[in-house]
Amino acid sequence: MTAKFLTVRKTVAAVAVGGTLLVGTPLVAKAVTSGDPAPTVTAKGATLLDAESGDSLYGKDADKPRPMASTAKIMAATVVLDTENLDLDRKVTVRQQYRDYVTKHHASTADLQTGDRVTVRQLLYASLLPSGADAAYALADTFGTGATRAERVKSFVGKMNATARRLHLDKTTFGTFDGTHDDSSTPVELAKLTRHALHNDTFRKVVGTEKYKGDAPAANGRTRTYTWTNTNQLLGAYDGAIGIKTGTTDEAGKCLVFAATRDGKTLVGTVLNSKDRYQDAAKLLDHGFGSDSAKNLKIRELPTGAQQD
Repeated sequence: MTAKFLTVRKTVAAVAVGGTLLVGTPLVAKAVTSGDPAPTVTAKGATLLDAESGDSLYGKDADKPRPMASTAKIMAATVVLDTENLDLDRKVTVRQQYRDYVTKHHASTADLQTGDRVTVRQLLYASLLPSGADAAYALADTFGTGATRAERVKSFVGKMNATARRLHLDKTTFGTFDGTHDDSSTPVELAKLTRHALHNDTFRKVVGTEKYKGDAPAANGRTRTYTWTNTNQLLGAYDGAIGIKTGTTDEAGKCLVFAATRDGKTLVGTVLNSKDRYQDAAKLLDHGFGSDSAKNLKIRELPTGAQQD
């Protein structure tokens, strides 16, 4: 299918998202011009937006809903971070059910250990870096309401859908807290969700972290050190990349929601069901920045044993 895209002629000296300045590398970003050809990407659905204005710079089946895999955890994090009077240092006890869920669904894991007490902040790192379904389950169990775990999880997923409606993401639906099944969105709506999420300082810090290492009280009374590596290999590979989220399932294929900042200009994009998501993302960012970084892209290698997503 031929990619359809819009071009934007203006340049931005500094990008303010929700009143917050997003600072990037000192690389110069050039405006997209009408003479720039649309990049060819392998993704079945893709988009690129200007983070400040929301203007579309590129679209390929950008309004068609598709399975989104673990990019759904962007919304799970958003629900938590939008909670009034949020205490990021609140301790949460890891339940065996969280680990059992990972086993049952063959999901990615942060390898949380039963009985350990981790903070909400750590659960955000655990769900967004190694894409831990166990951590996302813990967040749903903690921030949902109800007398039983099932009721709390259902409530949390309901909050995810309610937030989608509040943000006018009318084609986005969630059936789970982690994107394992019955979750779908469009490239444009995932990018719009990410524009909202980037308003939050904690979200930006977490998704922009390549590796997290932190301690938590262990079940045996000692201290356990958790180390999580970001599955987003665009970080550290594409100049100006500031993170966001990977996702992979058999149904969804390889997905990526990404963002980068150059010379004060921030771009946000999505590729769904891609054969080469990082190259696709780099091409789209090059299109928006007027650069040619994609041709020399060298993906950051993940450590042996790190989660893949």
